[in-house]
Amino acid sequence: MDFIQNPIFLMLVVLVCSLIAFVAEWLPVDLTALAIATVLIVLGLVTPEEGIAGFGNAATITVMLMFILSAGVAKTGVIQIVRDWLMKWGGKEPSRQIFVMGILVGPITAFINNTAVVAIFLPIVEEWCKKQNISPSKLLIPLSYVTVLGGMITVIGTSTNILASGVSKDLGYGEFGLFEFTAVGVITFAVGLAYLALFAPKLLPDRKSSSPNLSNYDLKDYMSEVVITPRSTLIGQTLKASEIQRKFDIDVLEIIRDGSHFAQPLADKVLQAGDVLMIRGGRDELLSLKDQRGLDILPEVKFGQQPIEDEPDTSEEHIAEVLILSNSRLVGATLKEMRFRQRYNATVLAIRRGEELVRDRMGKVPLRFGDLLLVQGPQSSFTGLQTTRELLVLEQREAEGLRVDKAWVAIAIILGVIVVAALNWAPILVTALMGVMAMVITGCLKPGEIYGSVRWDVIFLLAGLIPLGTAMENSGTTDWLAQQLAAIGGGASGIVLLIIFYLVTNLLTELLSNNAAVILMIPIAAGVATSLELNPIAFIFTVTFAASNSYITPIGYQTNTMVYGPGGYKFFDFTRVGLPLNIILTVITPLLIAWLYGL
Repeated sequence: MDFIQNPIFLMLVVLVCSLIAFVAEWLPVDLTALAIATVLIVLGLVTPEEGIAGFGNAATITVMLMFILSAGVAKTGVIQIVRDWLMKWGGKEPSRQIFVMGILVGPITAFINNTAVVAIFLPIVEEWCKKQNISPSKLLIPLSYVTVLGGMITVIGTSTNILASGVSKDLGYGEFGLFEFTAVGVITFAVGLAYLALFAPKLLPDRKSSSPNLSNYDLKDYMSEVVITPRSTLIGQTLKASEIQRKFDIDVLEIIRDGSHFAQPLADKVLQAGDVLMIRGGRDELLSLKDQRGLDILPEVKFGQQPIEDEPDTSEEHIAEVLILSNSRLVGATLKEMRFRQRYNATVLAIRRGEELVRDRMGKVPLRFGDLLLVQGPQSSFTGLQTTRELLVLEQREAEGLRVDKAWVAIAIILGVIVVAALNWAPILVTALMGVMAMVITGCLKPGEIYGSVRWDVIFLLAGLIPLGTAMENSGTTDWLAQQLAAIGGGASGIVLLIIFYLVTNLLTELLSNNAAVILMIPIAAGVATSLELNPIAFIFTVTFAASNSYITPIGYQTNTMVYGPGGYKFFDFTRVGLPLNIILTVITPLLIAWLYGL
């Protein structure tokens, strides 16, 4: 039983448990990563200092700074300029629309985090689709894919690239230069965009209309009007005191009295005989409410004398789709626990989770990152929703709150960060830190906005995963796995080995996450290259590209998850479009890396 005490055996057990935990989604990935770090400390595979070193790691801090710089650009309305170009040059032909969107959006993600870019452009593309009367499902997968492709143009394009650079430095191969693999990134971006422009319009479904309405959510059977009869027990009670929304799992959206329509907030409205309540709820709940509280169900739903899918007047009730972001407090909680109606003065009519629709007992459903909420409430409530950093309203935000007079200042700061880093006058960490300070000093960002702009889930994920790489090194697992793989692949050519590492890393990205794949695979790939006297940099770059180029599923990359619900996609829509792209990049990326950097 001595093998149980073997560090390699213990490390392999941790790796298997990590895989199971990630795939089973027992915890969010960031908390799973922290749990892994805790287990490593308890097993003695890393010291307590090594276990928390990820929080002070240069890669973790650099990623945090890049989030803040991205927020500075967004707050100054720089993206609004790009939006105007998109509206002007996009045209009406699908291939042209995807090509123009790629040319405008893709290069931005070379310097701004791609999840931030997708969050900014989702409402823009939705608005564009509405004006062009085309389905968002024709453009949102391409939006996600071009931001992923564009993120591979520079080291700062994604958190994965920055992490890979840090791992390379720890292994003794040095940090990546800002434009060190730009040649490969530009070529793969061009190939990927050409593929999307030519083939995506034929492969993508026309699944969702360009504005939120009943047909998208199949809500007609869940919207009813009931009238309070003279025998009702509700007469003389306020809506809050009656507790019908809590006890019957329904939402009262509107009260109609003598032709007048009362919208949210309704909690303190005293109910009277003859009042008509516009209700969202399932059939069983509605029948129970009717029998127990003395109501009659009306045959037609008028919803303020206009169809629900019509755009209400700005002073009246409004309906829009709201996306739950990864750093939201709603993730893992229910609408009831978060008191969503009271907190935001708005009511959730339905939840879309990819191809799944939730319309009944929504208050008890734990929410997830990427869930799309169909929300109804006063126009003023959506103004509040647009200012929160936890939710994204999928309609174009007014430019009033943006500091447009600072736009060129923000651009100059970003260019300064890029130029100083590119000329190697200072490390990226230092230039990014200087850029953040410049954003605050010049007023592009307010000090209080810094903390809200950071994707803390990503920071905790990186901090939790970095000790895993340390443990693999300490236990000898990395060297042992590298030796086994070198023995197996010793007879294969360098190109074949690059392709194999690309495929394995890509698979791990789909199963775990891109950052976990980098932590696990770069040390092994570099070890195999060294054992076989091949160029380790070529293998490190191959793993880096494979970790981010994830297109087969909506859960392999966060930008895919973000467009899953808004596009009304089914799971295999991503596979239909993404699998050919994955195959193309699996072949050309290793070939380009071998050609440009040598084996």
